[in-house]
Amino acid sequence: MEDISGGPGADAAGGPAGATESDDWAPTGIDVSKPSIARVYDAVLGGKDNFAVDRAIAQQSQDIVPEIGDVARFNRDLLGRAVRFMAQSGIRQFLDLGSGLPTVQNTHQVAQSVAPDARVVYVDIDPIVLAHGRALLAENHNTTVVTADLRDPKAVLNLPQVREFIDFDQPVGLMLVGVIHHLGDDEDPDGIVQAYLDALPAGSYFLLTHFCASSPDALALEGALLTSLGTGRFRTLEEITAYFDGLELLEPGVVYLPQWRPEESVAEELTVGQRLMAGGLALKH
Repeated sequence: MEDISGGPGADAAGGPAGATESDDWAPTGIDVSKPSIARVYDAVLGGKDNFAVDRAIAQQSQDIVPEIGDVARFNRDLLGRAVRFMAQSGIRQFLDLGSGLPTVQNTHQVAQSVAPDARVVYVDIDPIVLAHGRALLAENHNTTVVTADLRDPKAVLNLPQVREFIDFDQPVGLMLVGVIHHLGDDEDPDGIVQAYLDALPAGSYFLLTHFCASSPDALALEGALLTSLGTGRFRTLEEITAYFDGLELLEPGVVYLPQWRPEESVAEELTVGQRLMAGGLALKH
């Protein structure tokens, strides 16, 4: 996988930009006038797999929360720490839902650095994720990418590719990293999460990160995403914690991303960006 953090798609100031001014590279059938969550996230990280409409939303997000690029990296850093912990704890299969485009510290890279036989299934609704994933994972026989809508757990869990890679009689690392906040309350996110958790055997882990309604700037960003992407529901720490009901929430619980088992010291007083997302990891008994 390529490292797109601060790569050729980043502008001189480190803000969101595309590697090309033209959208002519778009695969056949992709509507470049409609933004994609995966591509906006790619643009925020300074990647090159995005279109002008995605970069505009990334820039708008940065205008509201100047640290938005750091927030995306906080999210990837936590993913890396959590996946490493799960792999070191014996997890050998991971289901990464709403995985987005390849970036740094991809789930399979972290897991397989600990256990080369670890199997990873990436699921995303954006067909560009499938196109890039297949090309980048052509030589990795323990990892696959599936195009599917995570809002339909029954369909996702019964996909042949998922069943081929994931043995649901053995512990699984279930990951919903930076995605549930794109589901409105009317889409029953609680029921969707629970359906996936119900499919997991004891000994499985559940990793979740989520935008947090932690400041006026966060609420302004929520409104902007609702307008531009049509999605965005920032929840409180209490609401995010509720997704872990019935599980053993591991220390330090649901906290802002930089506070989750940091590898470096974190200031006691967090910035707006550092409080923009929260997450946690739990064990199913």
